Amino acid sequence: MQHPLLTALQKAITEKDDALAEETALRVGTELGNDALPTLRDWQNSPERDRRWWAVRTLAAIGTPEAVGGLIAALEDPDPDVRACAVVGLAFLRAAEAVDPLVARLSDPSAYVARLAADALARIGAPAVPALIAALQEGDTVTRIGAARALSVIGPEEAVPALCAALDDPSALVTYYAEEALDKLGVGMLLFEP
Repeated sequence: MQHPLLTALQKAITEKDDALAEETALRVGTELGNDALPTLRDWQNSPERDRRWWAVRTLAAIGTPEAVGGLIAALEDPDPDVRACAVVGLAFLRAAEAVDPLVARLSDPSAYVARLAADALARIGAPAVPALIAALQEGDTVTRIGAARALSVIGPEEAVPALCAALDDPSALVTYYAEEALDKLGVGMLLFEP
């Protein structure tokens, strides 16, 4: 038998009452936690996009390591809005275990999801730096742009060599973000004593 909170969430989704669904998803997160995971996993396999989206939103509200696994799985959802929801949830949780799957989303077919993935990696910060450096050096153009943008936010000193090399990138956006990152790091600035 399904818990009454999950039944209430299902009803709010069916009735397209987003405000009630959001309130209920947050309650599921705090009151049920991992006990809701079996139902949410079933919903993630639903043909209904809204049900999948709310399953992912609720997983983010739960926020446990087990729920993070469901968010990572949702990065492969066929719907870009569901993938975007998963990316935002992972960013909110600063889920370091999601770095590699998020780097893969830097070249998502949806430009919106790709941009959110770069934002998520920037929010995760230091744990994402090695993967972002590799993506900047080896990725396709879209991946390199997202990696450079995320690195420009994080500003890690260990990325300086890769960022300097990116100044010669054929993509103007990669070059722009590499310059921005290097400026923030103070690389290339000359200081003169009066």
